[in-house]
Amino acid sequence: MTTPADTPIRLLLADDHPVVRAGLRAVLDSEPGFRVVAEAATAERAVALAATGGFDVVLMDLQFGAGMHGSQATAAITAQPDAPRVLILTTYDSDADILAAVEAGAAGYLLKDAPPEELAAAVRTAAAGRSALAPAVAHRLMDRMRTPAEALTKRELEVLQLVGEGLSNLQISKQLFLSQATVKSHLVHIYAKLGVDSRTSAVAAATARRLIRR
Repeated sequence: MTTPADTPIRLLLADDHPVVRAGLRAVLDSEPGFRVVAEAATAERAVALAATGGFDVVLMDLQFGAGMHGSQATAAITAQPDAPRVLILTTYDSDADILAAVEAGAAGYLLKDAPPEELAAAVRTAAAGRSALAPAVAHRLMDRMRTPAEALTKRELEVLQLVGEGLSNLQISKQLFLSQATVKSHLVHIYAKLGVDSRTSAVAAATARRLIRR
């Protein structure tokens, strides 16, 4: 969905922290051509509001406590006809988070420490139908493209993220709907790419490289 230059960009703020939403509203309301139409404290609420129409860009956090994840909400929103653009605004910059959001259909990915002018520019870029990536995020994606053989796949990152959360192979297989043999195969590939030989070392190496979130 794109917005004509003479009409305001209608925004939906989706974040579970009221202070963050208030800060975003204060910044965005001060920008010419922006109008914050609604706020959502949960990802589920964001999906429901987006489905009603009337929004051009959704600013979406990734973590909403125990509820739906921001990437899941992004996928649900972007799957709808004439959907608004979704701009991820988060504190997380791991490869696992970035790839999940991009695959879900996010139009952009920005970090919460971005200056107001960068946020405003990203919103306008997303509303215009173009991709809006924070420089650090774009750099990480470029690095993955330069060395595809060494980069962990999205599925390998998902497996490793769950390993980092303390799940067993059986628990991972159930959560990702994979066989235990497939999980073990993914771990073998992960160890080889990271140059490690144990679950602990793999998690430590991936965390240090910001491949997964701890």
